[in-house]
Amino acid sequence: MKRWIPFLKSRPTVAVLRLQGVIGAGGRGSIDDRRLAPLVEKAFSKGKPAAVALEINSPGGSPVQSSLVGARIRRLAEEKNVPVIAFVEDVAASGGYWLAASADEIFADESSVVGSIGVISASFGAHVFLTRQGLERRVHTAGKSKSMLDPFQPEKEEDVVRLKSMLEQIHANFIAHVKARRGPKLDTVPEMFTGEVWIGRKAAEIGLIDGIAHLVPEMQKRFGKDVRFRRYGMRKPVWQRFGATLAQDALVSIEERAEFARFGC
Repeated sequence: MKRWIPFLKSRPTVAVLRLQGVIGAGGRGSIDDRRLAPLVEKAFSKGKPAAVALEINSPGGSPVQSSLVGARIRRLAEEKNVPVIAFVEDVAASGGYWLAASADEIFADESSVVGSIGVISASFGAHVFLTRQGLERRVHTAGKSKSMLDPFQPEKEEDVVRLKSMLEQIHANFIAHVKARRGPKLDTVPEMFTGEVWIGRKAAEIGLIDGIAHLVPEMQKRFGKDVRFRRYGMRKPVWQRFGATLAQDALVSIEERAEFARFGC
């Protein structure tokens, strides 16, 4: 009722957008642009927020999905003229840091893991196992590069060279994004773009984050004790929430747990 009375000032609202989990499309992650798009749009549009706070807890994942989500956040921030402040929980590494760098400011806990500005590709080789089992791998292609890095065939040097070239291109895009967003705040130490990670205050010292702070008290300090929080986050399907998890989703959960474990989280 209060908001309909013109001479009464309404309380400021901060939209809180939760970005939790591995980044990847097609069910391979908890964060992807297609599923997240409606929530991002609402966060910036509903109720004219004073700011959008990103609540980040992600070990990374797909560089493309990281870029798409980050670009959407930047586009809406500029269109709506709304400041974006990121708050890191356990970890904002690799693609998780890409998302954080899309904010105007980044804060973290003293024990948060931040950084990992690098690109990784992991696979396996099973050709020895197949040979021992008496199995023969038969692959026929039109195009000499179609079977690049087939895990059931011996690794080829030219395939590794090609893969490294691709990874270096993606790494260059990542570095360009961080430099564009953090600019003069960065103290470019030699390890800055090597995939190294930093903890809380050290991350602040080298400019990866702006300081140590938590979401609620920081927003109350900026917008007053009566600031309201409107939360947006991905919800699991009903059948998952009631424990009816399929095998595929169990595997995704294991993969996500392994990604967090890389950073001791």
